Amino acid sequence: MPVRSLNSSVFKWVSREEALQAAKAWAEKVARERPEVLRVGCFGSAARGDWGVGSDLDLLVIVAHSDKPFLYRAADFDTASLPVPAALLVYTQDEWAAMEGSGRCGRLRAEVRWLYERGEER
Repeated sequence: MPVRSLNSSVFKWVSREEALQAAKAWAEKVARERPEVLRVGCFGSAARGDWGVGSDLDLLVIVAHSDKPFLYRAADFDTASLPVPAALLVYTQDEWAAMEGSGRCGRLRAEVRWLYERGEER
């Protein structure tokens, strides 16, 4: 969210690096708390590098499985701790794999920058 700079009327938006660092910390926390989370990535302006004032974080979560329909999954993830608004897509690993050969979401696949991948914790 924009923050006012002390006594100035100027608003400052967080930098791309600050937003990505916060997103990475959020992804690691979510993965610790939810073992079904396999990968978390970002796409959009933060991933492409054309981040600017007013940009949000576009996040992608891959889960092992889900009984919920696609449209309802994102509601299970609290993004309030992130410093900017976030848009969240949550796919199962099977849905994500099925999209690979179909040509659907080609831009999303090409653009995603993985912030967390289970098994690669340090």
